[in-house]
Amino acid sequence: MTLATPAARAWEQERGRLIGIAYRMLGDFGHAEDVVSEVAIDALHEERTAAGRVRSWPAWLTTVCVRRSIDRVRALAAQREEYTGHWLPEPVATARLPEDALADREMLSLALLHLAEQLPPDARAAVVLHRAYGMPATEIGEILEKKPAAVRQLISRAERRLRLADDAEVPRAADPAALEALVAAFEHGDVSAVLSLLADDAILWSDGGGRVRAALNPIFGAERVRRFLLGVLGKATAFDPAHPFAIAVLDVNGGPAFALTHSGRTDLLTVELGRDGLIHGLRQVCNPDKLRFAL
Repeated sequence: MTLATPAARAWEQERGRLIGIAYRMLGDFGHAEDVVSEVAIDALHEERTAAGRVRSWPAWLTTVCVRRSIDRVRALAAQREEYTGHWLPEPVATARLPEDALADREMLSLALLHLAEQLPPDARAAVVLHRAYGMPATEIGEILEKKPAAVRQLISRAERRLRLADDAEVPRAADPAALEALVAAFEHGDVSAVLSLLADDAILWSDGGGRVRAALNPIFGAERVRRFLLGVLGKATAFDPAHPFAIAVLDVNGGPAFALTHSGRTDLLTVELGRDGLIHGLRQVCNPDKLRFAL
């Protein structure tokens, strides 16, 4: 797309922000990039036919990006229902994300992207635009073709589902010291220290996508999660000169993640720490197709 036109210049300037919106809605970086490329084509066509009717290209681009993302969410829903095992979002190395895509890092975490799958597409769009980009209900309403009061209700309900509301049942943010201790435990291979941080209600989700062995259903409860992880790590750390075991701490989706290399494969593990310093959720992405942007 040439930079000689107002639409093209606006798209180039807004591209990072548009990718941030689409990725938060889709949980898939490849699809997000596709959507934003389609928005570029739409903008070029609109500029040729609109005869100056576009008053604000950034607003127009945002509207088209959100609506295309909603359409893509609906199109992908059937595929994800047929997915082998549990579907988790596609992780992305923070360094690969455009600066304008980072915005609110909390809304980039795999935990929230995963939870967002529970939301209807319009609610997902409303909370992303409001929480990550600070858009008011009036502007969101114009994009979604809803009244501001309806948008505020969408946002309120979505925040409760995503555990972002002030009175949500599950703590939102981890204590920095607890996070630092967890990172140190992984860096030193101190598995017992990691397992000791499991909350009683801990849940582990594993996504192999039918490509590698993984738990097909979520694992509930600290004791069952502990047994599962010990089994995985026991096999992983067994002496095998051809496939040595290694743990690396990565910066993924705006926060730390842990790459476990073993048995000729790499799994990406993210943990959801509460304010109590305990692990409430673990997400293990081991489908190699989903690790192309993370490793």
